[in-house]
Formats: sequence, structure tokens, C-alpha cells
Amino acid sequence: MTSRRDFLETGGLGFGALALGDLLRHQSLADKPSSALPLAQRPPQLPGTARNVIFLFMQGGPSQLETFDPKPVMKKFDGKLLPKELQDYDLAQINTADATVMAPQFSFRKYGESGQEISSIFPRLAGHADKLAIIRSMHHELFIHGSAMIMMHSGTQLLGHPSVGAWVVYGLGCQSQNLPAYIAMTDGIFRNGASMYSSGFLPAVYQGTDMRIQGAPIQNLSRHKSISAGEQRRLLDQINAWNRQHRFARPGDSRLDARISNYELAFRMQSAAPELIDLSSETQKTQDLYGIGDGKSTDRYGKMCLMGRRMVERGVRYVQLICGGWDAHGDTRGNHNTQAEKVDQPIAGLISDLEQRGLLESTLLVWVGEFGRTPIKQGTNGRDHHPYGFSAFMAGGGIRGGKTIGATDDFGFAAVEDKVHVNDLHATMLGLMGIDHEELTYLFEGRYRRLTDVGGQNNLAARLVRA
Repeated sequence: MTSRRDFLETGGLGFGALALGDLLRHQSLADKPSSALPLAQRPPQLPGTARNVIFLFMQGGPSQLETFDPKPVMKKFDGKLLPKELQDYDLAQINTADATVMAPQFSFRKYGESGQEISSIFPRLAGHADKLAIIRSMHHELFIHGSAMIMMHSGTQLLGHPSVGAWVVYGLGCQSQNLPAYIAMTDGIFRNGASMYSSGFLPAVYQGTDMRIQGAPIQNLSRHKSISAGEQRRLLDQINAWNRQHRFARPGDSRLDARISNYELAFRMQSAAPELIDLSSETQKTQDLYGIGDGKSTDRYGKMCLMGRRMVERGVRYVQLICGGWDAHGDTRGNHNTQAEKVDQPIAGLISDLEQRGLLESTLLVWVGEFGRTPIKQGTNGRDHHPYGFSAFMAGGGIRGGKTIGATDDFGFAAVEDKVHVNDLHATMLGLMGIDHEELTYLFEGRYRRLTDVGGQNNLAARLVRA
């Protein structure tokens, strides 16, 4: 008699590792009762305004002073020592007692009826000023890229915790039957690996899927050429029968639910994933809107943003689009010019496209990096890592645009008004999705855990929702 192991080894399923972020590898599961349909769509706890999230992560740490936080007073201090009242702060690599101020490298203008002040490096995004809720008082305490990125994606610097996207999918399930509930894309590499989209101690089925914009969208997904679709379907049915039998004997092990769900999803994705990244059905006008075209600096992130819209249309709950390269230690002006050029048109195009298709009101866009930059100079004309005060913005998802929240001091050194910690940002995101961040919990190692842990007191959701 053929054993289950022999059958899997010789069946040629062609799923490889199922390409779903190595979901079957995870062991950190709690004893919460599992469902045979762990990704089934669930109603929100609260009357949320957003159904989907597109998280625009600017990896490396964009400077608040060159993007969304103008500081005109710094011009008269340019090249001078930092005022003594700011010299007591700890910095990553600079001695504040010897530090000289570097004024913002770009001009700011007021845009829209709201008069939102936005840097000249974002001319197209500035056209949406009245749709943006700009947060100028983001803060945390971490200086290192790795720990700060983990914090921004999971609410803590500790490894092994679920990402925001995993929590959202755990709370609301998925609207799509043929694509993952949570997809992450990057224009380079995922620093910190899968921790950027990990399910952590949540069941493995909630982990994000790493998708590529060129070639095979998901590794090891294609069916082997030696097996037909019908044969593969029969093999999968037999495997699922064994898995269900195995699960019946082990009712407390939720890994089997994840395994069955992922095999089925991988089978359906063999046709859905290639169709998702095939942009040939998009008009030239739409592709131009995103800046897509060979040789254009906007091509790569433009494709990612367009695919983000296509994912939302197809019911993907949480989309993560990462743009690396913002780490401007030596030449802030040159770096941010280049980086902004890559993302300005694609993000502006995404907002316009979502609005034209009636999707902006239900799709929450969040733009942020892992921290900001120092108001003092590093090297020739660079800025160092700086978590005490930096900027983010939100758009769509039913929020009121044309609004500025919080403030930093005159030098953009630290948040001083209406401070928004990373946990507060996460609480706000969940709130807009109709999730109470204090009620979304998971029992792990004897304690009910949540994304915001004991934080999240400054939840902006109610203040941001459109009247």
C-alpha cells in the first residue's frame, strides 16, 4: 500500500513549498479553536469605513524635513550648532554637542483648499492634498533599521510577533477565493526577511505572501509539466482526505486547517496569480497614469501600485508595497530627489485610479517609513536615523482629507503635539477597518496578545472618519 509520504514524494504536485511564505513551517500556534475555513470573511466588530489596506512602506527612513514637515525657522540656524535645549537627546551616531543644523533641502508650498504644506519633491501627490491626512508627530524609540522596521510592521521590536496585515486578516478574513488575503511586494529585497509580513504566533494561514512583479509571481507555484490539471486535482483531493483524517484525530492542531486551506488556495492561484500581474489588459492611459514604461524611473513602483489596485479589486485584504533606498546618510537632497521621483507619480496615480473606480472610499492608504531623519547634518549633506519625530500620511478608507495631525518642535527634532506612537497608528488602522484593537486578541503562552499590546491610546480613527 502506498503511504501518504510516498504519495506526496512521487505525486509531482508542483506546489513546491506552496509559495505562501513557507506557511507549513510555522509551529508557534495557540490553542484557540480552529475553523475549517480560517480565511472565511467575517464582519467587522465596529462600523468601520475601510475594507482593504494598501501599506506604502518607504524603507530606509524618509526625512520629515524634506517631505511633509516644513521648518522655515531652520534656515537662520543652517550651519550653526543645535540649540542647547535639544542637545540632551540621544542620537544614533552623532554627538549633539558638536552637531550643526542642516536646513530643509527643498521648498514647501500650500496645496488645495486645505492649504496642506507639502515638499516640492512630490508635485503630483500634492495634487491630492485635500485627500491626505498628514501625521507630523509619529514617534518611537528605535534607531536601527532592523528593529525599527519590525516595530513599524508588528508593533514591537521583538521577533516572532504577527505583522499588521496578519492581524487584519485574522480579524476580518479574506474577500478573495483565488488569491492570498495578504500580499507583500518590494522593489528590492525584504530586509529582515519574512518578519516584514510574518504571521508570528498567529496560525500560519495568516502570513503574507511574497509576490514578484516579473517572471513567476510566486515561486514554486506552477504545475509540473508532467502532470495534467485533472491529475493534479485528483492528487490534491486525496491529500486533503488524508489531512482531514489526520485533523479528526488531532482536533487541537490548527496546522491541518492551514495546510488544507493552503493546498486548495495554491491550486486556484496557479491561474489567478499570473493573471494578476499581467498588465496587458490595462489601457495605455492607465499605465501612463502610474508612470509605467521601459526606462522610466517610475516603472517598477508604478507596476507595484497598479498591481496593488488590481489586488484590491480582486478582494485581497491587505497589500504591502515596499520602496527601498531612503537611507540618506551622505546626500539627502540627491537621495530624496531620486526616491521621490520613483514614487510620486505611482502613488498619485494609485489615488486617482482608486477614486475613479469607486474604490478609494473603502481602501485605506498608509504612507510611512521606519523612522525619520535628524535635523542636524551627517557627513557632507546627509541626515542620520531619527525616531523621535517623523511623518506619515493616510488617504482613502473613508477618512477626512486635508487634515494635519500633530506637530514637532521648530527643528523637527521631536513630536511635541498630539503625539502618535506606532501603536497609535496601528490602533487607528484597525479602527478604520472596524476592529477594536483592544478586543482583537490571541492566546499565546498563557496571555492574550494584541497588536498594540498595552499601547494605542491615541486612536485617531474617530477623528479621521469623514463626517
